[in-house]
Amino acid sequence: MTSRNLTLGALALTALVSGAALAQTASADGAKPAMEKCYGVSMAGKNDCAAGPGTTCAGSSKVDYQGNAWKFVPAGTCTSIQTPKGMGSLSPLKS
Repeated sequence: MTSRNLTLGALALTALVSGAALAQTASADGAKPAMEKCYGVSMAGKNDCAAGPGTTCAGSSKVDYQGNAWKFVPAGTCTSIQTPKGMGSLSPLKS
């Protein structure tokens, strides 16, 4: 009986710790972190939207780091993202 109680207690503690770790990723008021569109940083087929004429939006970029395709990133981080083609941009880039 004691072994079972210890096992259940350990599982409950693990669940609490995991929940606390997940809760810390959100802001204190429960709002989602601010995001911004960042052009030229997505891999082919992994963009969130806007991939130029003839495309249908999300997942439609044809090449890695396509300049007119954007991906949501945490606010304030876009222009510090380094790619083989340069830095991320807050406005569309020429491909």
